[in-house]
Amino acid sequence: MSGTVILAGVTLAAGSFLGRYLLRNRSVIEKAVKSLPVASAFSKYHRGGFEPKMSRKEAAMILGIPLNAKPNKIKEAHKRIMIANHPDRGGSPYLAAKINEAKDLLDSPRQSN
Repeated sequence: MSGTVILAGVTLAAGSFLGRYLLRNRSVIEKAVKSLPVASAFSKYHRGGFEPKMSRKEAAMILGIPLNAKPNKIKEAHKRIMIANHPDRGGSPYLAAKINEAKDLLDSPRQSN
């Protein structure tokens, strides 16, 4: 019983000191928080949906390959992603269509404007 009272007192004192420290150094803490890099857990992922007309850049992002990837790398990436996302194995038909569209776009010869 007395151990619980002592523990509660120590916890209350520590909380009080922490609160006092935070109040006194609020501006320093705010500056430190603002200087932290803004990165979420999903920062390496592309935000937003698909573009209305798929570009070569978007196709490369979907397949997870560089824009100048060789045809064999495109084929390997397509196969790897389709195995994971095939509609017959519980994947989305929409995503499978986008993956196939990305492969077709990257396989096609580049058109000059």
